[in-house]
Amino acid sequence: MKKSWLLFMCAAGIYTGALAQDTIPDAARIQGIVNYLASDKLKGRGTAEKGGMKASRYVAKQFKKLGLQTVNGSSYFQDFTFDKKAHKDIPSRNVIGFLDNGAARTIIIGAHYDHLGTAALFDGKYPIGAIHNGADDNASGVAGLLELARHYVKNKGKEPFNFLFIAFGGEELGLQGSKHYTAHPLMPLDKTHFMLNMDMIGRYNPERGIGIGGYGSAEEWPAVFKDVQQPGIKFFTDAAGKGASDHHNFYVNGVPVMFFHTGGHDDYHKPTDDAPKLQAASEASILQLEIQLIDRAMAFPVLHYVGEKG
Repeated sequence: MKKSWLLFMCAAGIYTGALAQDTIPDAARIQGIVNYLASDKLKGRGTAEKGGMKASRYVAKQFKKLGLQTVNGSSYFQDFTFDKKAHKDIPSRNVIGFLDNGAARTIIIGAHYDHLGTAALFDGKYPIGAIHNGADDNASGVAGLLELARHYVKNKGKEPFNFLFIAFGGEELGLQGSKHYTAHPLMPLDKTHFMLNMDMIGRYNPERGIGIGGYGSAEEWPAVFKDVQQPGIKFFTDAAGKGASDHHNFYVNGVPVMFFHTGGHDDYHKPTDDAPKLQAASEASILQLEIQLIDRAMAFPVLHYVGEKG
């Protein structure tokens, strides 16, 4: 059982949980997760395809191993259907695990687990029948989701916020999983401290650095980000809370967001987005940067949402 304690640095007002060695994001674990999710066995994790269902069960199994609770009765799954052009009643599901710290407010950590699969639902936009393994997009984000869940379950502190970890389905077909969750939340959205989304965090380019969106979505983000550094990782911020990934639906529903993304590359949405190209060590460092920001954000009992003008 985790010891209950809070240490606030007087000068900065920052929550700091104990950092045990086995809670530090690990490149080998990250690579192993991506190797499985982006293997030909899962055939690209397509929505409404067997590989996508296998991926959802894998995430649920990892949540259970970590000891996360369910919030949808006894199930880690939130099943839903949606329409996309001529395709009707397409089945998908979100995978949801909860770390209950007995707090009044909750931090949501998310990443989508689906990819293009064999492209059957994309009406010829991508080569139908070819396996699109999606190592960076977004097995990398799911690996990050599981590493952050591991960290906050296994560290020695009891944080002043609960954590809800969500692996979204149907993102590639229009942010469907987050759209469904925000329309049918299993915990009150107005009790959400913020939502952190990871989508393509596995191809770090040191010349570009990692982009962090949503910087303008909370009044407190400049204070949270002030003087934050992570060895070997350069980052830049973008004010926009809206965007082409699952944080968008939380932002438009009044939730402050952070969005992590290492940028586009030549393998984007192609069958060549494969696991050996992952920058696992850099991803581990990016996750340590995220932990710093999450912990600093917990120094504020409430973040004040800022909507975009226009």
